Amino acid sequence: MADGRPVGNIYYGTSSWTDPTLLKSDFYPSDAVKPEQRLRFYAERFPLVEVDATFYALPSERNSPLWVERTPDRFIFNVKAFGLMTHHAVAVRSLPEPIRAMLPAEAAGKARVYSRDLSEDALNAVWDMFTSALRPLADAGKLGAVLFQFPHWFAASRQNVAYLRELGERSPAQPAIEFRGAGWMKEDKQERTLELLREIGATYVVVDEPQGFTTSVPPVVACTSPDLAMIRFHGHNAKTWEKRGITAAERFRYLYSEDELRKWVAPARELAGEANQLHVLMNNCYSDYGVRNAGQFADLLGA
Repeated sequence: MADGRPVGNIYYGTSSWTDPTLLKSDFYPSDAVKPEQRLRFYAERFPLVEVDATFYALPSERNSPLWVERTPDRFIFNVKAFGLMTHHAVAVRSLPEPIRAMLPAEAAGKARVYSRDLSEDALNAVWDMFTSALRPLADAGKLGAVLFQFPHWFAASRQNVAYLRELGERSPAQPAIEFRGAGWMKEDKQERTLELLREIGATYVVVDEPQGFTTSVPPVVACTSPDLAMIRFHGHNAKTWEKRGITAAERFRYLYSEDELRKWVAPARELAGEANQLHVLMNNCYSDYGVRNAGQFADLLGA
């Protein structure tokens, strides 16, 4: 059973510790009702977690110092980039007041906006707020990576290649790049994509996800940074993979079998041998599926 320590240089955990379906499961003890109690309980069992809430809203200045205080010295947070940073639409109401005040009139009247709707000054302010809020984590040595998860419409174009180069310079921590568009990793473009990430010092995020869709990214095992390699497990629930109008928990509702996880032990050890750290994250965030599979995978790695 997972004991909170990494397996060698392999850190393992889940993509969230506060999903409502996880809180309804039996993972947390009944007396762990406060955020502080839940994070402490989680951090006793896993050495890594991914903060997904920062995709929907910029992180607050208040949270990072609290996270530092509530977790062991060895604990690492990966933080998902705010949606505007990865060409997603975000709710205008989720923007801080200073950013909303910088929106042009036509954008301020919308429910959701994209980065193209903001001025350069507004986008710079978004980056500054994001970076500033994470500084306490970085100063404490607990900020592992920033996950930039790009949508399927972020195609392999010159403009987007230039944007990836910009990320390599602006990210407040190791940039980890996950593509949701298959074009970047088609056979004729794989090596060019991986070489680009090596050039800018970014981590290629290896994915395990449903195959057979036009957007499916193949499970290519590759390390593009000597500092960090990463695998994210999304499950194999093809029925919900592209279904609209459902929660993230429902989309990734899949419990891996031990045999499925065992197939990833050798690739994980290979990546761990090529980088200072390997981060393994279970994104099958329905109920206690992610924590169960993360613990199982740690046991398999240590066997």
